[in-house]
Amino acid sequence: MRFSINQIKELKRKGEKFAMVTAYDYATARIVDEVGLPLILVGDSLGNVVLGYESTIPVTMEDMLHHTRAVVRGTKNALIVGDLPFMTYQISVEEALRNAGRFIQEGGAQAVKLEGGVTVAEKVKRIVDAGIPVMGHIGLTPQSVNQLGGYKIQGKTPDAARKLLDDAVALEQAGAFSVVLETVPAPLASLITRKLNIPTIGIGGGSGCDGQVQVINDILGFTTGFVPRHAKQYASLSDIIKNAVASYQKEVKEGVFPTEKESFTMDESILSDLE
Repeated sequence: MRFSINQIKELKRKGEKFAMVTAYDYATARIVDEVGLPLILVGDSLGNVVLGYESTIPVTMEDMLHHTRAVVRGTKNALIVGDLPFMTYQISVEEALRNAGRFIQEGGAQAVKLEGGVTVAEKVKRIVDAGIPVMGHIGLTPQSVNQLGGYKIQGKTPDAARKLLDDAVALEQAGAFSVVLETVPAPLASLITRKLNIPTIGIGGGSGCDGQVQVINDILGFTTGFVPRHAKQYASLSDIIKNAVASYQKEVKEGVFPTEKESFTMDESILSDLE
């Protein structure tokens, strides 16, 4: 039985912190689901960490549905949230509703996520009214990186801080069941968390949020090079994978793999006619 949005809200009421990660494929989702996380996000961050784009902007609805279906197939317990990609909800309420519905009907997700606050509140309300749970996302919104002028901390001035609080309240009033706070100063994220009755989920928002979300590739050390400040590497899979592949290559070159253990036998008399 999958977690429900009511159970997620109950975690905040009881003061229980919770974790969420992204997943983009069947195998990873299956492993993560066995840990017992209540939420898994199929993030449009797959554009960066799976498809090799420089940003999330090129990600399409078909990309998202393809990966969402794989994650759903690999899970039984977590509530799966599908991330509405760039320009699939900005044009109109009707298009936002249609694409949110595709995540539920075609992707098998149980909820959707979209970026923005006051400006998307009407769309959130319509989607929720249609029976589709919505997770909000404010602060650093990667789909607006060109407008924001880069990946910068949000809410550091009085006006910007007030705007983020207004955005959070607007999302709650529109019916969102939770809201992601990305790259927001920890004191502001804590204030927003206290003001809302729905859970906040931080990514670079400090420990005062009700929950935390991280990109699975970051915390597993699956990628080399830049690691976001808000991420902690709990493993170094890139090194493990490189060492394993190097060992495989070495054994193949030296003729020590495969051995009889990895090979199949037959009645060699059958080969006599072929000889």
